[in-house]
Amino acid sequence: MNAKRPLIAVLTGAGISTDSGIPDYRGPNGLWQRDPKAQELVTIGPYLADSDVRRRSWQLRRETGALGAEPNAGHLALVELERSGLPVRVLTQNVDGLHQRSGVPERKVLELHGTAHRVQCVRCRVRTPMAEALARVEAGEPDPACLDCGGVLKPCTVMFGEMLDERVLAQAAAIAQNCDLFLAVGTLLQVHPAAGLAQVAVDHGATLIVVNAAPTPYDEAAAEVIREPISQALPPLVRRIVAGDLG
Repeated sequence: MNAKRPLIAVLTGAGISTDSGIPDYRGPNGLWQRDPKAQELVTIGPYLADSDVRRRSWQLRRETGALGAEPNAGHLALVELERSGLPVRVLTQNVDGLHQRSGVPERKVLELHGTAHRVQCVRCRVRTPMAEALARVEAGEPDPACLDCGGVLKPCTVMFGEMLDERVLAQAAAIAQNCDLFLAVGTLLQVHPAAGLAQVAVDHGATLIVVNAAPTPYDEAAAEVIREPISQALPPLVRRIVAGDLG
């Protein structure tokens, strides 16, 4: 009789995508350190109330170029982990879609904070590609409105002040409760409820490994804390996991 294969949950944050050229928000060199006012660009109240905030937000999306980013060695290491045959689920706080683009099957990725690849009208709820909205910005529309009803367009991401999708969060919680190994990668574990998934995993007996440049509130609960750059740290860590050599 075959032994049960361990379920691996991987929670990823902005830190895994910085080597793809996508800036993080909270890190030492993050966007909010450089411009503390930038947080209002991703906060639903100011975004809906102030057209100037929306214009600045659209310009930020243009400048970051997230839609054209390519997966890095950290993303590819998780593809290697998934293809090893071990049961893997990726729970990501990121909205860049790089896990799917790198090769992790869509059904194995839960986007806790939504996706930046589509926009939604807050009035009629129609969804359209982000690339089309950005093309309108490039063509001279600083705050493109919904073409169907004229309503405000926002990315299909969970902004500050908005609730996470309850169904997605419930799926993530179930994975955290049932996993044997929980990797927290590139996240400060400060944004809840997503950050609390690490505690859920530990409370249900999972081994926690933290891979992040800066300390997190869960470091003391971790069996291992890795401070190396993620693109360098994840490939050897994945090889150890696949080999069953975590010490």
